[in-house]
This record gives sequence, C-alpha cells and structure tokens, in this order.
Amino acid sequence: MTISFIGHGYVGLVSAAVFADLGNTVWVIGHTPEKVNNLKKGIIPIYEPGLEELVKRNVDAGRLLFTMDYAPSINESDVVFIAVGTPPKQSGEADLAVVMDVAQKVGKHLDGYTVVNVKSTVPVGTNRRVKALIEEVKPTNATFDIASVPEFLREGQAISDTLHPDRVVIGTESKRAEEKLVELHKPLMVKGTGEAPGNHLFLCNIETAEMVKYASNAFLSVKISFANAIAQLSELTGANGIDVLEAIGLDKRIGTAFLNPGAGYGGSCFPKDVKALIAIAREYNYDFKLLKEVEQVNQDAIMGIVTKAKKLLADDVQGKTIGVLGLSFKPDTDDMRDAPSVIIIKELLAQGATIRSFDPIALENGKKILKDAKNVHFAKDAYDVATDADLLIVVTEWNEFKQLDLAKVKSLMRSPNLIDGRNIYEPEKAKALGFTYLGVGRQ
Repeated sequence: MTISFIGHGYVGLVSAAVFADLGNTVWVIGHTPEKVNNLKKGIIPIYEPGLEELVKRNVDAGRLLFTMDYAPSINESDVVFIAVGTPPKQSGEADLAVVMDVAQKVGKHLDGYTVVNVKSTVPVGTNRRVKALIEEVKPTNATFDIASVPEFLREGQAISDTLHPDRVVIGTESKRAEEKLVELHKPLMVKGTGEAPGNHLFLCNIETAEMVKYASNAFLSVKISFANAIAQLSELTGANGIDVLEAIGLDKRIGTAFLNPGAGYGGSCFPKDVKALIAIAREYNYDFKLLKEVEQVNQDAIMGIVTKAKKLLADDVQGKTIGVLGLSFKPDTDDMRDAPSVIIIKELLAQGATIRSFDPIALENGKKILKDAKNVHFAKDAYDVATDADLLIVVTEWNEFKQLDLAKVKSLMRSPNLIDGRNIYEPEKAKALGFTYLGVGRQ
C-alpha cells in the first residue's frame, strides 16, 4: 500500500518508519528544507530510541521517502495521515491552523479514491471541518472518505507502542475506509484479529475516536495528580505514600500504572490535552472541575519540589548552588515541552539560586530553552553537577542516575542535601550515607 504522512514529529516520523518497515511505500511530507534534507540522509530531528536505525534502513530500502511536495506523494497514496502539531492557544484550545492548512493542500492533490485520516490530536468536530474543507477544493475526479485514527505513543517507547498497540482506534462512517484502514493496521494486530489481549481493534464513529485520545490522556493525568495528592497528604499525616499507592494499585480495578508520585507531569501531551479538554467542555457549557483541579494538583506537585528545597536550605536559597539532575519531562526522550525542570529551575533562579544541571540527552534543548536565564550552568555529567552543590534535586528518572555512586556524590557536595523528586533511591541507604534526604510521599 502507498501512504503519506504530513508531519515528521514523534507521531508522523515513528508511524511512517514503522509502516515502511512493514513493507509499505511511505511518503513523509515536511515543511522545513533543512529537516527534510537531513531526513533523506537518515539524520532525524528528535531523539527516540531505535528510530534513527529504523529510518535509515527504510530510506536505504527505498520504502521511506521524504519530500516537501504534495505531488506526487498525495495523488499516489491510498491512505493519507495528517500528523501535524496542535499547540494550545492562550485559552487552552487546540490551535488547528496547521491542520486546516494541510487539509486544504491535501484536498487539492487528491486523485482517485483516498482515505484521509486526521492522526493529530484534535477537538471533537475537527474531522468534519476537514471533510468540508476538502470537499471545497478537491478535483472533480477525486473521491475520498475521512477517518480519525488517534495515536497513543509514549515518547521513549514510541516504536514499541506502534508495533504492539494496546488498541487501534478507527473512527469513520465509511465501510470502504474502514476496510482499507483495517487492512493497513492488520500486521500490528495479533494474528490480524484484534481480539488478543492488548491488541484490540476498536471501530467507532468519528466523534468517539476524537474524544478517546483526549479522554485517555486526561485520565492518566488524573491518576498522576491523584498519586501526588495522596503523597502530599501522606507526608502530612506520617503515612508512607509509596506504600499506600502500591497497595491500592494491587486492586485490579485500579492498577499500578501512573500511580507514581513525583515532581509532576509534563511533555507534549498531558498538559496540552488536559487544557484542550477543559476548553472543549467549556464550549458545550460543561464546567470540567475535575480536570481543573488535576491541573492545580500538578502545579502544586512541581512547586512542592521548590518548597522542599527551601526547607532543606533553611528557607533561603539566595546564593546557594543547586544541582538539577534531569531536564527532559521523562527519561528516554529529549523533549522539554512543559517539563517540570524548567518551572523548578526558573523559580529557584528567581529566588537567587545558582543552578548546575545535566541531562544525558536533553542538554542541548535545555541550553536553548534556558539561554536567556542567568546563573544556569550546564555540567558534563551528574558528578559535575554535584560538585560544590548545596542541594541536589533529581527531576528526571534516567537510569544512569539510579546507578550513581551516592558516596562519591556526597563527597563532592558542599552540603549533602538530596531531594529525590522521582523516588529512585532508597531513603534509608541515602540517610545512612549522610544525606539529608527528602522524597515525595515518603516519611
């Protein structure tokens, strides 16, 4: 099958590379000459484990093609995926300007029958707007059906999530489009049935598919904020929040996933999608109070790290050197969109601290994002961060941080204060080494 993806971010590039690896001819349409030229050479603009090798293999095989032109890619394609960004506006609503611009370009280049899918995360009703727009501009000889096929990729595990999805959601009103999309996704389903656990094929209408993506991310955000709320309450009452959450997670109705308290959530999806779902609800005169509180709890969790820092430094961070381990919003990615580290660093800087930071992958992004911030220094490794620090804060749970020689870390620090913002160390071990230790939700 010949397919096209418009957009070469996490969703578009990973999905395109996987579908090419499954034997399809896949076009990827970009809009930045430098990035497109680099991709043709196998140089990718994002960090994702295994992606560079996957892209290069399929470029070399001639199955993965990069271009800035909508012809001949679109008119040769059986299936087209729109996978461009939908950043939040000031109001929290998703900005659909790029989606609509791309839809118009796609419509003008259709030829024969094509299934056009919006894979971008978009509010309910967007696909119908896209359909109406394409109807206005398409050639008279072209026919098409619209479908919503949302993505559920985790950064750092995007290839695995594409190859082994929990579910493939296809929303469309057309039987012909449904059959075409089921055929395309069949290799991703166990025995092609979609009936095996963890590989469900979920067929629904367009509006349901649009809502599923937002609802999924919002619910996971609820679980994280619930975990952080329990952690905060446990610290106040003397309970061990980690044990509490582990115990409730053993209930099969609840599960342990995303019940890990810490320095709050960030990234390209959760903050944006929670805001967007609140905005969608507002359009329908529904006050989504639950998600508003989820946002507030998340902000409290992030700022709670700053409060802990002030506590360990006698309520005065002025002139203190604070080491920050981890900049990306999660491990195995260089993504710093809405990363808790940025909020924490800027707040500590505002209170007069000097920051030393390190991240195994996101250091260059950190330098760009914090380029205008004074008193921020980027270290060569975690031990360099610890040198002469009055306080060390773990913000991202990279595996290499879990394996640090804590005795060496302590010997390098001016004062052995440690905030474990992701609970990666054993408190008793850290205390036995002489650290003044604070985790999240721990006694």
